[in-house]
Amino acid sequence: MEIIVSPLAAVQLLVNKHKVSHVVSLLGPETPHRSFSGIADSNHLKLTFHDIIEPAEGLTPPAADHVETLIGFLAARQGQDPLLIHCWAGISRSTASAFTAMCLYNPGLDEYRLAQQLRSLSHVATPNRRIVAFADDIMGRRGRMVDAVDAIGRGQDAYEGVIFQWKF
Repeated sequence: MEIIVSPLAAVQLLVNKHKVSHVVSLLGPETPHRSFSGIADSNHLKLTFHDIIEPAEGLTPPAADHVETLIGFLAARQGQDPLLIHCWAGISRSTASAFTAMCLYNPGLDEYRLAQQLRSLSHVATPNRRIVAFADDIMGRRGRMVDAVDAIGRGQDAYEGVIFQWKF
């Protein structure tokens, strides 16, 4: 199986190139969700919240129900075709969700090892800690996911993330 992480601008090209079967879109309320040619509505999860780690007035933070929905979508996914996860830039919300997917799909692998793999794939990845904390709690990882993300630290500053493929 394969997970592709990208910024919004590259999604349709990647869907076409890699024969992606499922898409997870994580966008802020000010950015309309798009449909992508070749992706059925039932295979496209659209979550709407800002890329913040603490509640702030006028902004919508990631919430536990968002992450429960994400995990439910990931768990119900069938087939071996690639899954694409994107946010606006491909740096924070999408990498947190990809890390969540890798922990879900590989329950026996060490969270630190998975976080190190993430870092090796993207030098700019800065997984949204709030998303990771909710996923950690929902999946019963006892703080290990959060600790692993804290251990790799913040990625290098960038306007847009690097497109990467996480194969397993």
